[in-house]
Amino acid sequence: MAQGSDNNDTSYTKSPSPGNKQGSSDDMRKVMRREKNRIAAQKSRMRQTQKADSLHLESESLEKENAALRKEVKRLTEEAKYLSTVLSNHEPLCTGLSGASPELLYGAHHGAFHQHISVPHYPL
Repeated sequence: MAQGSDNNDTSYTKSPSPGNKQGSSDDMRKVMRREKNRIAAQKSRMRQTQKADSLHLESESLEKENAALRKEVKRLTEEAKYLSTVLSNHEPLCTGLSGASPELLYGAHHGAFHQHISVPHYPL
């Protein structure tokens, strides 16, 4: 049975007599109900289309953000690799490392012994 139809809907099988006001009133209600249903279906399709458009825009935005984040990860990975190489190249030359305590290596050591190292600036 079609959605929105009544069990008592007999307008397709017999037509009301011309003088019957009840039949005319029923026909008007059916027409109005169908019109309301048509409008509701149209609104529903419009909302569905708007939702799909919105999701598409959000998807594109997230893809752009993802690409930017991947680019930043790549840049930071390259920077870490470079800094690791600089450190590896510097360790044999560093006079402050012989018999140094961990505090000296990783704490105050940075300012006192590494002023001669120039590290390129990586823009953010």
